[in-house]
Amino acid sequence: MTNQGNVVAAEHKFASKSEADLIKAVQNGDKQAYNTLYSQYIGQVYGLCYRLTGEKTLAEDAAQEVFIQLWRKIGNFRGQSKFSTWLHTVTSNVTISYIRRQKGWLQKMFNIEDSAAMNEEAEGSSASVDLESYVVRLPERARIVFVLHAIEGYRHEEIAAMTDMAVGSSKSQFHRAKQLLKEWMSNE
Repeated sequence: MTNQGNVVAAEHKFASKSEADLIKAVQNGDKQAYNTLYSQYIGQVYGLCYRLTGEKTLAEDAAQEVFIQLWRKIGNFRGQSKFSTWLHTVTSNVTISYIRRQKGWLQKMFNIEDSAAMNEEAEGSSASVDLESYVVRLPERARIVFVLHAIEGYRHEEIAAMTDMAVGSSKSQFHRAKQLLKEWMSNE
């Protein structure tokens, strides 16, 4: 009973702590606090990773990479912004870096074409398709810019800095994404 009682007591303890206390515990190396933080934010992190990568397995891997980096870099969080805002930035940066490391340019092109072909087959079998299914079909750079600007609310200057592209390129990729989405949606 004592071991089980400690687990229950620990869960109760973290449930009553404020987020600041929880983050401080993680910064001090508390693995149970880290698990609690992970549980609270994995859905949000995975969602952004998926919107950026457009692929379930890449998103799962990128989300895990985010939490590895979170454990390593939690000491950099100073509380000058909301933790969720800081984590969102970390997630975006880690995911973009992860995409770059995982795939070469040529492989990306083949994956995009294969993914688009698979989505077209899937669309033939279902009458209603949501926006997210279109977004994952976008070419990688256009998808990343579209997600960061239209969905996550980043400015083109911020996107340019995060992705190492010119501000004009970010705007151009966003325009391209919008045009492709309009075209695909009007053909449905």
